[in-house]
Amino acid sequence: MDDRPLDQRVEALQSPFLDKLTVGVNRFADWIVRHWLAILNLLFLIYVGLPFMAPVFMEVGAETPAKIIYTIYRPACHQLPERSFFLFGQSPVYSREALPANGVADSNNVFVRRNYIGDANHGYKVAICERDVAIYGSMFLMGLLFALMRGHLPRLKARWLLLFALPMFIDGSTQLVGLRSSTWQLRLITGAFFGIGLIWFAYPYIEESMKSSTIQSAGKQP
Repeated sequence: MDDRPLDQRVEALQSPFLDKLTVGVNRFADWIVRHWLAILNLLFLIYVGLPFMAPVFMEVGAETPAKIIYTIYRPACHQLPERSFFLFGQSPVYSREALPANGVADSNNVFVRRNYIGDANHGYKVAICERDVAIYGSMFLMGLLFALMRGHLPRLKARWLLLFALPMFIDGSTQLVGLRSSTWQLRLITGAFFGIGLIWFAYPYIEESMKSSTIQSAGKQP
C-alpha cells in the first residue's frame, strides 16, 4: 500500500504525462521552425487556390460547397463581381454594365452586388477579388522563389517596401474616392507588387529568427 500523501501520489502520476507532453510540444515546435517556409507556402497556395474551387463547384452543380467557400472568404474580401474574375462564362471579367440588372448593374449598394455569384451565361466568380488573387498569388510565388534562392536573396529595406505598396495604395484610394476607375490589369499589377514586396521584406527576418531558434534549441540538447 502506498503510504505517501495524496498530493505526492498525484504528482507522481502526473510527472510522466507532463514529461511526454513537454517532449511532444518541443518536437512539434522544432518541426515548425525547420519547415516554416513550406508551411507558409502551402497555406498561401490553399488560400489563393480554394476561391477558384467555388466557381468549379457551381459549374458542376455542387452549390453547397461553393457557397461555403464564398461565405468563408466574405469577411476578408468585398467579392464585388465587377472586380472579380469569372470562370466558365463568356468573359473572365465584366463591367457592372455587362452584368445582370437585377441588383448588380442597377445597384449602388455594394452589399447587394457582392451577393451575385454568377449564372450559367456569365459564369461564376472567383471567391476573392482580382487584387486579392494578385496579392496572395504573388506571395505564394515569391515564397517559392525565396525557397530557391534561400540565403542568396538580399534583404529588402523598409523604405523599398513602401515603394512596393505605393502603387496599390494610389490605385485603390483614387478609385475609392471616385477620382477614377481602376482596371483589372492595374489591380493585378499593383496587387502583385505589394505581395512580392511584403514577402521579400518579411521572409528574411523570419528566416533569421527561425535559425536563431534552431541554434538555441540545439544548445539546450543534452
